[in-house]
Order: sequence, then C-alpha cells, then structure tokens
Amino acid sequence: MTKKKRNVALVFGGKSPEHEISLRSARNVLAAIDKTRYNPILIGISPSGHWHLYDSRKIIALGDKLNTLCPSLSKGPVALSAQSEGKIIDLKHPALASKVDVIFPLVHGIGGEDGSMQGLLQMAEVPYVGSDVLGSAIGMDKYTSKRLLREAGIRVADFIMMENGEATPSFDQVVAKLGVPFFVKPNSQGSSVGVSKVTAEHEYDKALAMAFNYDNRILIEQYIAGAEIECGVLGNRRPIASVLGEVICQQAFYSYNAKYIDEDGATVQIPAKLPFKTGSKVQSLAVKVFQTLCCTGLARVDFFVTQDQRIYVNEINTMPGFTNISMFAMLWQASGICYSALINRLIALALEQFDYNRRPATRYLAQKTALSA
Repeated sequence: MTKKKRNVALVFGGKSPEHEISLRSARNVLAAIDKTRYNPILIGISPSGHWHLYDSRKIIALGDKLNTLCPSLSKGPVALSAQSEGKIIDLKHPALASKVDVIFPLVHGIGGEDGSMQGLLQMAEVPYVGSDVLGSAIGMDKYTSKRLLREAGIRVADFIMMENGEATPSFDQVVAKLGVPFFVKPNSQGSSVGVSKVTAEHEYDKALAMAFNYDNRILIEQYIAGAEIECGVLGNRRPIASVLGEVICQQAFYSYNAKYIDEDGATVQIPAKLPFKTGSKVQSLAVKVFQTLCCTGLARVDFFVTQDQRIYVNEINTMPGFTNISMFAMLWQASGICYSALINRLIALALEQFDYNRRPATRYLAQKTALSA
C-alpha cells in the first residue's frame, strides 16, 4: 500500500526587507524537498502582506532570477484561520480549501522570525518548522537575547540600547564605554539589515539614522576583533551541533551586501580552522545558546573567536536562509546530512514538537472528561 504524501506548505515572501532572500530560500527548499514523500504547496506573501497560492513549476523555472512573486494560482487572497488545523481558505471562493499537514515558514525577518507568524500557526493548530512564539521572539530581539545570554554566563559583546526619542549618547560617551570602531544596528532585524560600522565621529549620526529607519530600538555594540564563526543547531529537547564554518569577509564587515549581493564580498571556510579544543567549546556553546533562548527545530548561532581563543556570541538566527549560498545547509552537508535529508529532519522535528506541545492539553481534557463521567 502506497503511503499517503504529506502536504507541506512553504510560506515565503513577506513585508520585511528580506523579502527577496525569502523567495530564494523557498525556491531552493522546493527544489530539494522529497516529492515522493511530500506534496509542496506554495504560499507567497506579497510585500503588502497578502497571501496567495503559487505554481511550483513557475517558481522552479525562474531559478535564481526569482526576485519577485509571479502570478498566483488563487483567484484572490488566501488565509489560515484559528483552529483550522491547516486549512488554507481562498477568501473569494471559501469552498476551494487546501489542507496542509505541516508548514515550513521561510519568511525571514520581521513578520516571519519574530513570533508573529508562529502565533498564527499555533492558533491554526498546525505543525510548523522551527521555534515557537517565545523562542522566535527572543531570538529576533537582540537586546533581550543578549541579556538572557549574559545572565546565563555566556560572553557577549558589550552594548548600549537606545529607544527612539531618548537622549542620544555623544560619540565620545560611546567611545568611552565601547571603544572604536563600534557597530550601530536595529534591535530586531536580520541579515545585517540597517547595520553600520562606525570608525569616526562623522559617521555616527548617519549610522543612528539608518538603524532607526528599521526599528524604534537600536543597539550600539562593541566591536570584537576575531574570526566570524557560525554553527548550525538541529533538534528539540536533545539538539546537536554541526561542524563549524568561518566567514572570511572582504568588506568592512559581513553586511547584507556582502552576504547576498556582492559575489566576492565574502568566502566561507568549512570546516573552520580552529584549534580542536576551541571548536568543541563553540559547538557546546551553540547548543547552550539554543537551549537558553528556548529554541526548537533549528537555528544558526554566530560567534566571534579572538586570537587568544575567547568566544563571544554575536547572535542567533532561528530561521536561517536556505539560499544556495546560505551557511546553515552547507554546515549540515559538511556534517553528513544532505539538503533533502535536512528538510526531512526538519519536518520530522516539527511533527515531534507539535505532539509534545499538545500533550498537556490532551492530559487535561482526559482528566476533565474522567471527572465529569
């Protein structure tokens, strides 16, 4: 008897500055997903926030030219409602509904990694890949995650948090606390969006203005001179770490342009050239960061390792990119898990976590039913 294929919805696009990267991630996952086990359903979110169904053949045909959403399959917007158990409804034709078994949210940045998407998926009572509301929200909020890591005894760069409208510390005050150069970044953005490296006073005001364009809270952060090391983490209650990769940047820092635009902006060394003892510490620390920040499913943890082997956590990414140059999949391939097998593992972890989260409610309802009998 042929086993029924699961319907897996890839949700991508969105309103964040990482819209284009999300489209590329979706195309890569679509190309790699095991079509003998899964029936992919594509849900693209426009920059205005509308959800539509898309044709997988057209997405594949566009390849790396996929920079904007092509015409959709649905007559109008589609929606996922509370307690729908994965039913995707065409709002103009409610009778035309698609049922999905698992959702793979590939929306990067605000609206995808900050807990808002995860809240919707939990209300809809459908399994989904990645961290839940709490883990996603913490991971996206740099100020909160750094405070939690510091409380757990994990070394992070020193920083100053600023809110829009507050008195701005002078350049000299920042230098006295953090030294120079230093970074200015939005508190809740990914992929180095809105980040500036400040090396002189005349760059300071421009850096603040850029960061505040993307967020009402910003971080002014100490510069750590060291190797940029990244580690993938996979799992739920027993997470494991991948081999390590090093980003060797050819620009002033690993900016959005260096990551995605300039082909010569950075190179990647896998495995990273670190002493064995240091590498093992980084891997153990990646798992500790993952657990401290309440993550599940997957994440990429980024570090700085100084010449004297001090390890600093830079940040965590709870839904790393899945483009053809994204580090997460490359790290796991180097660890012995190919792209297709990685997707299988992520879907299995999503189903496992969904069942785990449902157990308390199931036990409560069983007890309530027994008491009323």
